[in-house]
Amino acid sequence: MGGEESIKETFFISHGTPMMTIEESKPSRKFLESWREKVYSKKPKTILVISAHWETDEPAVNSVDVNVTIYDFYGFPARMYQFKYPAPGSLGLAKRVQELLTTSGFKTVHIDKKRGLDHGAWVPLMFMYPEVDIPVCQLSVQSHLDGAYHYELGRALAPLKDEGVLIIGSGSATHPSNSTPHFYDGVAPWAADFDRWLETALTNGRYEEVNKCEAKAPNWKLAHPWPEHFYPLHVAMGAAGENWKAELIHNSWDHGTMSYGSYMFTSS
Repeated sequence: MGGEESIKETFFISHGTPMMTIEESKPSRKFLESWREKVYSKKPKTILVISAHWETDEPAVNSVDVNVTIYDFYGFPARMYQFKYPAPGSLGLAKRVQELLTTSGFKTVHIDKKRGLDHGAWVPLMFMYPEVDIPVCQLSVQSHLDGAYHYELGRALAPLKDEGVLIIGSGSATHPSNSTPHFYDGVAPWAADFDRWLETALTNGRYEEVNKCEAKAPNWKLAHPWPEHFYPLHVAMGAAGENWKAELIHNSWDHGTMSYGSYMFTSS
C-alpha cells in the first residue's frame, strides 16, 4: 500500500443519533456535510472507521467486497431503514490492519468476511463522502478493556496514515444512559464538567490523563456508564503518533447531556 499521499490527521467524531439522517437542521449534520469544505479537503485512498457499535472480545476488522448497510437501531421512522451506503470494502487494508496489530503484540486479530458498516460508520460517512466511492473498513472496540489499551491499539495503526488511510474514531464525547434526566436549561453541569475536562486535556496534550479517563475524568460513570462510545477517541489519539496537537472541530448537544464534541489530531 505504498506510494500514496501521507495523511497527518486522525479524527474522532461524535456520531450521535441516527435521527440526523432525516433531521436536516441538526447542527451535527451540518458539520458533517461541510466536512470537505471546512475540515478535511483531501480525498483519502481508504477509510478506517473504529465504531462504538462493533464490540468484540478481540480486535476484528471487516474484509468485504461491498459493505452492506447495518440498521442497528430500533423503533425509528420507517424511512430511516431505506438509506443505503454501499461503500466498497478493502481486502488489502483489512489485511494490513491485521498485520500491524499482530506485529505490535495483539495476539489475535480476526478478519470478518461478512460484516458491513453499522450506523456509527455509515451515518456520518453518508454526509462526509456522499459519493460512496472510497473503500471503507471497520475495526471493532473491546469495551471490556480500558482507554490505555485502545490508545495502544491506535499507536499500532499509526503507519496507515503514511499509506493514505484516513483513520476515524466514531463514538460520542458523552453518552449517558437513557434513564439520565434531560437538561432543558442549557447543558447539564455534570456534562459540561466532563466536556470541559476532555477539551482541556486534549488541547494541552495530556494524553496520559485521557488514557486514565476511568479514574481521572469528572463524572465518568454519568458520562459513559458503558465506555464503548469513548474508546474510539483513544484509538484516533494513539494513531496520531508522536507530538500531535488536538483541536476541537465541532460541538453541539442533544438533551443538554449528550455532547457531539469532535476532534482533529494533527501530527507534526
